[in-house]
Amino acid sequence: GRDRRRAGLVGARPPRGAINDRPVVETGREVPRGAIWIYGVHAVRAVLGNPRRVRHRIMATAEARLGLPGLPPETETVARAVLDATLPGAVHQGIAVLVAALPDAALEDILAAPAASATVVVLDQVTDPHNIGAVLRSASAFGALAVVVPDRHSPDATGTLAKAASGALEHVPLVRAANLARALEALKAAGFWCVGLDAEAAEPLAAHDLSGRIALVLGAEGTGMRRLTRDHCDLLARIPIAGPVESLNVSNAAAVALYEIARRRG
Repeated sequence: GRDRRRAGLVGARPPRGAINDRPVVETGREVPRGAIWIYGVHAVRAVLGNPRRVRHRIMATAEARLGLPGLPPETETVARAVLDATLPGAVHQGIAVLVAALPDAALEDILAAPAASATVVVLDQVTDPHNIGAVLRSASAFGALAVVVPDRHSPDATGTLAKAASGALEHVPLVRAANLARALEALKAAGFWCVGLDAEAAEPLAAHDLSGRIALVLGAEGTGMRRLTRDHCDLLARIPIAGPVESLNVSNAAAVALYEIARRRG
């Protein structure tokens, strides 16, 4: 059965500022400590709709402003060269906003959600911000409560991650766990069934009961889940792969698995 003896929860860390992943040209202004640039149309729209975000500055090209009516009055109209210099190499789409980092979400708050059917994604050793952003996007699309990552060896919520998440960073909590094994035990104590994706598992994901509260656990490409993480899963399942490709990108695997869970729940 899935009944769990109540266990202690993973302690929450105090909020911290994320480190910007790109050089910042201050263009005449001091950049607040811990602030990050978020760029791209979808990511910026999501920031503007999130009352929890503290905004320091917003810049847009004249062309971007024409295509985005309703920008706040403090929006600065700048030449594209200014954005290019502020965010070297970024696909900013003509708009960027300087914001304070969101406070870290606490696992206790996620576990307290009363829903009988719920999904949480747990990522082990996934270090690419593009992958984590894409997983957040799929988590948002398929109604997951949160994405949990280890506190160490996981990227901060930078502009690169936010751009890949396409706005989902503002809607799906990114929870940092000091100890992933203890986080999995806390999830079990809250009634979650921990399902690890493993290409070598005997049975496909579709063969298992995916009702109720599910924690979907994925490891990095190549190395997969660490042994301790795998040992804390209730079961292992695989996504059937046909053809010469042996495995899916971790974000693609997460999207397929989240769709299967959502589909089964109707």
